[in-house]
Amino acid sequence: MRLADKVALVTGGGAGLGLAIAERFAAEGAHVYLTGRRKEVLDDATASIEGRVTAVAADATSSSDLDGLAEIIRRESGRLDVLVANAGMIERAAFGEVTEDHFDRTFDVNARGTMFTVQTALPLMPVGGSIILVGSIQGFKGLPGSTTYSAAKAAVRSYARVWAAEFGGRGLRVNVLSPGPFDTPIIDGQAEYFGQDPTALRAQMATHVPLGRLGRPEELANAALFLASDESSFMTGAELCIDGGMAQV
Repeated sequence: MRLADKVALVTGGGAGLGLAIAERFAAEGAHVYLTGRRKEVLDDATASIEGRVTAVAADATSSSDLDGLAEIIRRESGRLDVLVANAGMIERAAFGEVTEDHFDRTFDVNARGTMFTVQTALPLMPVGGSIILVGSIQGFKGLPGSTTYSAAKAAVRSYARVWAAEFGGRGLRVNVLSPGPFDTPIIDGQAEYFGQDPTALRAQMATHVPLGRLGRPEELANAALFLASDESSFMTGAELCIDGGMAQV
């Protein structure tokens, strides 16, 4: 029970990697607050988690939603020990097809949402708290069609460096968890952009991974648990890549 009696928030936790992290945190003893924009998805997620979980419908790009979320946590739990800023989106576009709307959507969720989620939650975090930003290996690895997404995730990596310096005096740690290709429903959306069958795309993506397969969501959750727990108590400002070696070799 490495998170016994801890209070954790996982944004974008209704499905995929966020849900896997929430499940693992709850299994390790944390009271997990779970957010997402779709109530029905959150309801399904809550039903699947064994442990203490509170679902709050909230949009990471809405200041009023974030304020309401912080007030719920303050009122019910009084503090926040672990924050996982996971809410994000990917919408691929070739360079010549990037529009202002596409650019704004991508940065609004991935960069702006992360920024103000942390800013709103910070007053609730005590000494020893852990902030985990979910980035991507695409923040430093160039892949076609990801101009805006890669730039937004690079911003997330920069946040961690600055905030580690700014928050260190408060006893707070800030680290980035950067996944490579994971077998989640998000791949189905990518398949449409590439004009491929989702199964074929999964197989193709696996060929670029030294370990020869896609990641399993629980493997990212294991890394998130390490960053959330006291086992990483002397680690801040760092990026932990869980990518099967894809961006490392």
